[in-house]
Formats: sequence, C-alpha cells, structure tokens
Amino acid sequence: MHTKSFSTVENTQDERKKKKKSDTTFSNVGRKIGERIIRVLDEKGNDLGNMHRADAIRLMEERDLRLVRRNSSTEPPEYQLMTGTQIHQERLRLRDTEKAKLKPGPTVTKELTFSSNIKQHDLDTKSKQIQQWIEKKYQVQITIKKGKNVNEPENKMEEIFNQIVQTMPGMATFLSRPQPVKGGKALMCVIRHLTKKEEKAYGDLQETQKRDILNKENGNDKESNVLHQ
Repeated sequence: MHTKSFSTVENTQDERKKKKKSDTTFSNVGRKIGERIIRVLDEKGNDLGNMHRADAIRLMEERDLRLVRRNSSTEPPEYQLMTGTQIHQERLRLRDTEKAKLKPGPTVTKELTFSSNIKQHDLDTKSKQIQQWIEKKYQVQITIKKGKNVNEPENKMEEIFNQIVQTMPGMATFLSRPQPVKGGKALMCVIRHLTKKEEKAYGDLQETQKRDILNKENGNDKESNVLHQ
C-alpha cells in the first residue's frame, strides 16, 4: 500500500510538470483537473483555500462559473473560478502583454568624442568600450576632431573609424559613414550592431572562405603528390 501511494504522488507530480510545460493558453479547464487537491480562488480573487477537485467542480457548477488554472508551479496548484467575460478580458490582457514583450524598445545611442592624434593605447581602450555598447545593441555615435598643430594624412580620421569597426568583425557596421561636421574640423559616424540576417551572411561568407582555403590546400597537396610520383 505504501509503495502504491508513493507511486501515485510521483505520477501526479510528473503530470503537473508536463502540464506546466504545455500550459500555453489561458482557458477554462472544466472538469479536466489532473490534481486531486487544488487551491481555489473565487471570481473576486478571494482565497477559498485547498479543496478536493470534486468540491471545486461542484462549486463551479453551483455558481455557473468556469475554472481556470492560474499557477501550476505552486503546491497545490492554483485555480480560479471566473466568468466567461473575465476569461475573455484576461486573454486580451495576456495578448497585449506578449505584444509588448515582442515590440522592440527605443534604440539607445551612446556618444564618444576624441582627437585624431589619440594614442594607440587610448584608442584600444575606447574601442573596447564601443564593443561593449555594440554587444548591448546600442548605436554608437563617434566624433573624431582633427588634432591641432598635427601634420597628418587627410584620411587619418577615416582610417581610425575603419580600425574601430575592424575590431568587431561579424558584429558591427556603419549605420552612417563618416561625414564632415563642425565646419569640416571633425568627422562623425554612427556604428550599429549587425542584423540577424547580416550576421548569418557574414557567417556563411566565413564558412565559404574556409572551404575555399581547404580545397586550395588539398589541391596543392594532390599536385605535389603527382609531381613526386
């Protein structure tokens, strides 16, 4: 008898775990209550305590209400008596909540300004900071001011922008290319994270290049073997 009782409890727990995973809709369960003892709330949210499922079904029918599973993870599981209108309103609320989760939030833009005569060590530090922002899907607006009294190539600032982006292969790209600002005394660009489509395209390109290199190496090995025969 003891073994049978233990097995029943274990099976009930297993069933509850399965139901917890499969509970994706908010609906009336009717008489289909898998658990023997459940916790019941009335239509106003008042806690009616734990009761046998037969008593919960009888109460549901007496009040002409529906029974909805609210929380399968509690012990015992939590159900609530609700009207058809309440169930409909709750479904609408849950649907709106899911839509809000899927809707992307406002894009955060970080700004960074420095001089074109920046030291390499400082540039490396700023590049790491930019990478951290990009990993968080932020956009980064970078402004590079032309260094004072410095003889430097005209494309020095563009080279710095490219160097920054090249530290994040497969992660970042230009949202807007470098363009003159402040009367031509500085260049500004915006860097963003790659889209999922761009990430996939980059990954596919890398795989193709790897295969081409391997095929070329294998081809050279075959030619070498032929020459030695």
